[in-house]
Amino acid sequence: MDKPINKKRARGKLSRDRIETSAFEVIEREGLSGFSMRKLAQALGCEAMSIYHHYPSQAHLFEALVDKLIGELEIPPRDLPWRQRVRNVLHGYRAMARKYPAFAPFIVTYRMNSPKCLKWLDGVIGLFEDGGFGRERSARLFRAVGYYLMGAILDETAGYARGPSSVTKVDDEQLRSDFPNVAAAGPYFAPSEFDKTFEMGLEMMLDEMGLEVAGNGHAGLSGAGQKP
Repeated sequence: MDKPINKKRARGKLSRDRIETSAFEVIEREGLSGFSMRKLAQALGCEAMSIYHHYPSQAHLFEALVDKLIGELEIPPRDLPWRQRVRNVLHGYRAMARKYPAFAPFIVTYRMNSPKCLKWLDGVIGLFEDGGFGRERSARLFRAVGYYLMGAILDETAGYARGPSSVTKVDDEQLRSDFPNVAAAGPYFAPSEFDKTFEMGLEMMLDEMGLEVAGNGHAGLSGAGQKP
């Protein structure tokens, strides 16, 4: 049951920054499905109507939250090796999403067509074009890498380990006996292994991109052989 609002808890004048900071806290505590403007108002010690003075709807608030996170991401400068620039962009986005695991599913499925988001997307697509693939190939590579990145984030924040489980259970002994491949692979699926698995897949994709550019008679991608 929602707790009554204690107006004495209101901590100074409301601002967009305070509202957004508190919204992230409520989302991470309650989950996306449990979030409401009323719960946010309780956390802020105010009436919900006070929040609506800043954001006409929850959709406007969530747009501001996405813009805030995307606005903190950077497009690496061109004086860095191309491969390192792509790596930095992917690492930055993944770190941002994993910092807010409850909000991450919304971020990765959100249609990023606000001006701030479009500016970031334009920079990332331009980064792929800097690799020398050509317009169409750059666009497709951007999408392909996005599939990998978004899939990894969804799996790590809301995927397999957090999803529903079957009613019929298999104990460890039967797992080892009847499904030995699954049992042997299990340790590598643990959250502690996420980073290593992500890096392996990322390096494989970057290696293939480097080979493609070289095969087309262009200069190899700068830093193609370097590891982080």
